[in-house]
Amino acid sequence: MKARIYTLGCKVNQYESEAMMGMLADNGIRAAEKGEPADIVIVNSCTVTAQSDHKVRQTLHRAKKDNPDSVAVLTGCMVQAFPEESEALADADIILGNSGRNKLLPHIMNFMSTKQRIIDVPEHTKGEKFESMKVSSYSERTRAFVKIEDGCNRFCSYCIIPYARGRVRSKPLDELKEELHELAENGYKEVVLTGINLSCYGQEFGLHLCDAIEAACAEEKIERVRLGSLEPEQLSKDVIERMAKQPKLCPQFHLSLQSGCDETLKRMNRHYDTAEYREICNNLRATFDNVAITTDIMVGFAGETEEEFEQSLNFAKEISFAKVHVFAYSRRPGTKAYDAPNQVSNRDKEKRSHAMIEATVATQNAFYNAQIDKVETVLFEREKSAGIYEGYTMNYTPVLVHSDVPVSGQILPVKITGTENGCCTGELC
Repeated sequence: MKARIYTLGCKVNQYESEAMMGMLADNGIRAAEKGEPADIVIVNSCTVTAQSDHKVRQTLHRAKKDNPDSVAVLTGCMVQAFPEESEALADADIILGNSGRNKLLPHIMNFMSTKQRIIDVPEHTKGEKFESMKVSSYSERTRAFVKIEDGCNRFCSYCIIPYARGRVRSKPLDELKEELHELAENGYKEVVLTGINLSCYGQEFGLHLCDAIEAACAEEKIERVRLGSLEPEQLSKDVIERMAKQPKLCPQFHLSLQSGCDETLKRMNRHYDTAEYREICNNLRATFDNVAITTDIMVGFAGETEEEFEQSLNFAKEISFAKVHVFAYSRRPGTKAYDAPNQVSNRDKEKRSHAMIEATVATQNAFYNAQIDKVETVLFEREKSAGIYEGYTMNYTPVLVHSDVPVSGQILPVKITGTENGCCTGELC
């Protein structure tokens, strides 16, 4: 039998899709090649915005249309947050929630035998354990994602994810070490630790994110350890100094901001203010050499005035991020902010998005220009065009170099010589 997985959303979803594919492969079900019909199609859904749900519906319908005789499985965050709406999607033969994926194969075999639709969406419960799963190989041979944490306790007013993912829970450290060792033995040179609220890793065990970082760095064959998106919490000066003791830890921190205005942050129910965020950035820059700080910024959140947007814009310029993902607020049914007063018009959202993008592209270009003449190690990932290879430095600066011999999968020193089309260019040393 052959299976195809359609993954929507974040790096955690990507990890879980790889884990599901691994479960199937262990039982003799291989991945369908491009253009090859699949016996099983799985849509791993995202629900971060209403537009995400629309994309899930489209993807599921297209998957079933392209593979009409397949067993169609719908799983992931949309299913968990909105089970009734998911159940209404007739293209799905199996509806599976965000836990208990060990039931995936039994459900598939059961459906094939009985042709009876299966709906299995248990609610998240207080004190539930981390769902045990692992990934030992990826299609990409240079970098592996490792999910170490799930869930969030923060309930930001715009966010549905706590309902889709439940409360914070963490991968036990011994399971993490075992998975890391297997990835190292399989040739991965870089691992990326990911989670829904990564900063909260280990809190139920009396552990800290630093314990996971140190476990990853202890694997001799792993040369780089990178962190996924972080909430700006628990990053005290002591924690930052502890992290800096690990030379394998990449000096790139995606520190979620959302807004550079304190009043907006309060309405978002974020658990920090701009002063705390600024201090964290200053401490990171004082502790890590050539550190890159990247972020997400939302514009047009409910109630955001022109003055508040200007505060956010000025703060983004002040911090001078290496890269920013700018996006307009999208009302999400099921969240507190959905019914908040003073919703911002789409026209104003678009205007503010353009202004924020213009400002943050300028800070990104300034960061890339500051890399010129530095010698940095680059993990090369692919040949982008004939003789031109693309890779990333420790601080995740994209670099293009010319090489007459293949360098994909290698970590090599590169002198940064310039910038071009949103990345750096360099020469192999």
